Order: sequence, then structure tokens, then C-alpha cells
Amino acid sequence: MFEKTGLLPDKNLTIAILILLTFGWIMSFSASLGHFDSYGYFARQSIFISLGLMLAFTCLKIPLYFYQQHARKFFIFTLVCLALVFLPEPIGRTVNGSTRWINFVVFKFQPSEMMKIAMILYMADFLIRHEKDVKKPWMGLVKTLIIISSAAILLLLETDLGATAIISLTALIMLFAAGAYLKQLSIVGTGLFSLAGIGLYIDGLNGGVRWARLTEFWQIDLWLNDSEKVYQTKQALIGIARGDWAGVGLGNGIQKYTKLPEPHTDMIFSIIGEEIGIIGMLFVIFSFGYIMLKGFKIAKDALKQKRKYSSYVGFGICTWLSLQFSVNVAMNLGLIPPKGFPLPLISYGGSSMIFVLIACGILLRIDMESRCEYSKQKDYV
Repeated sequence: MFEKTGLLPDKNLTIAILILLTFGWIMSFSASLGHFDSYGYFARQSIFISLGLMLAFTCLKIPLYFYQQHARKFFIFTLVCLALVFLPEPIGRTVNGSTRWINFVVFKFQPSEMMKIAMILYMADFLIRHEKDVKKPWMGLVKTLIIISSAAILLLLETDLGATAIISLTALIMLFAAGAYLKQLSIVGTGLFSLAGIGLYIDGLNGGVRWARLTEFWQIDLWLNDSEKVYQTKQALIGIARGDWAGVGLGNGIQKYTKLPEPHTDMIFSIIGEEIGIIGMLFVIFSFGYIMLKGFKIAKDALKQKRKYSSYVGFGICTWLSLQFSVNVAMNLGLIPPKGFPLPLISYGGSSMIFVLIACGILLRIDMESRCEYSKQKDYV
């Protein structure tokens, strides 16, 4: 399974990942100071990061063809894990009405984070196996939708709409980027959006609640209304406004104490804005943007070498991380309603941090194989 390429990971990309990771490690500690167990959070986050780095280092030694050979098994195993969360406690774990965790006593494992990688690895393999299936494109699209739906249904039952959207969109964007079933995908997508729009319009005319739920966040006056739907967004924007350009100083923010819910996870970007200011937010955006640009270039270079599986995996990883990063920043800035999206490499969290670092390890491995003379001679797909 392990194979040496004779090369080291891309120096600039590795440094950028480690710098952003260290910055996030410090900020997650600062953001958790509003909790009585802030040092406990810091210790656990240190363990999560250490474990994630060890697994990422392991991924540097695993060739991409190994993932391709076992992608289906990994996907099925992850589906089983998604189903296990519905078992009664102490195996399953329900928090705030959401059933998303498997209880390992010392660690709460969230299978939806593993599915983000499992879907990418399996979808890349699926695209390779079905790229010559041009005689039955509709059948290929149906198979794709079944793959996506198998995970989406379980995630929706967990009431994890955020993970459902990220995983489904990532898979569909991979399908689009690969140029597979474009005509069929366009027809189905246009039809579904049209039906959804007509249904919402009719619902609105009849005084239904679905359209209201969809638009209520933007209809509520943010500053004159104390609705719970805008409370979190309001507190996030107050923190960012307090920070101005240079921030109030690391650790000196006040929103994390009693005002802002989930300051160390979903809303950590607003804590960065309050304590480090606009300069800190721009640092995060540009650093992450640099990592993603390098990642997409790695995927492009692999495709030029006709290593399609590696290219699809790299593209899928960058698409997933870019979507999640963009949504988190948007909800912290009040552009969209708050949802459970951790900020990659920054937010506190076990499963999320570990699998993001694993994804970075795989991305670096793709680049190493692209620069390795041996991998160029070997029949990688």
C-alpha cells in the first residue's frame, strides 16, 4: 500500500496549510474562552490536530490507485456508519434534536464528515468506470443520482441539511466538470428547479409557509427585530463592527462570552473579525484562497498527465473545501442564514478537523505523484 515517490510535499502549499492551521488553533482557543472549560477545548483541539496531521502524513505515503481500488468499500462502510447514528445510546448520540454522532465515549465521531471524502473518492472512481458508457447516458445519470441519494437520504434523516447540500453539490459539480451526462443533467436540473419554483409560487399565493420560511431571514429587519432567526447574525456583525480594521486584540473580544452562540465553531470568523479586525479576516480569506488555487492547479496538472482519477479527486476536494469555506464566511457576514458549517482548518471540531487534514494530505500526494518521474511512467488513471 505504501509507496515512496522520492519527493517531498510542495513546500509553499504545506507551509500555507500549517500557518492557517496554527492560526486557527490559536483562534479556536481564544473563541472558547467564553466557556468554563476553555482549556479542555484547547487540549481536545490539540489532540484532534495532532491526530489529523498524523493521518495526513500517512496519506502522503499512500498512492492514489489504492484509494481507487477501495473507493467502493470505503463508501459502503461510510454509509453503514451514517446508519449507525440512529442506534439508541450509548452508540448513537443526539444533540439539540440532531442525530449525527457515534459515541466513542472519549470522542464523538461524525460520519457525515467522513462521507465528504468517501463521496469524492467513489464519485471519481465512478466517473472513470463510466466515462465510455455513451450509449446509455440516462442510465449513467440515474446511477449517479442513486449514489448521491443513498447518502443524502441518511443525512436528511439526521437533519443535517448543511452536509447534505455540500456533499450533493460537490458530487454534481464533479460530474459537470468531468463533462459527463451534461445534456441529461441540464434537463433534469432545469426541470427540478422549474417545478420547485412553480410549487413555491403557488404556495405563496395560497398563503403557505414554505415561501415565508425561505425568504423570512432577508425580510426581517436585522436591527429592529429580536427574532431568534437573526439573533446570531446580529451578534456576529456587532463583533465584526467592533473589530474595525485592526481588531480589539487577541483574546479581548466580548461577543464570545454571552452574546454569540457557537463562537468557537460555526461563528469563529466573526470572532476573528472582532479580535484581529478586517486585517485578520483578509488574512484568512487570502491564505485559504492561495491553498485552493494551488489545489485546483494540482488537479489540472494531473489531468494534463492523463491521471484522471487523481485529477477528479483533487478537484472534488478543492470544490468541497471552497464551498464550505464560502458558506461559512457568508453566514458570518449575514449574507445567508446561519447553518452548521465549520470553517476548514480554523473551527474547533474533531471529525471536521481530522478529515480536512486528511484531504490536504491526499491533495499533497496528488502533487507529489505528478512531479515524480516514476508515477509518470506508471499507468495511473
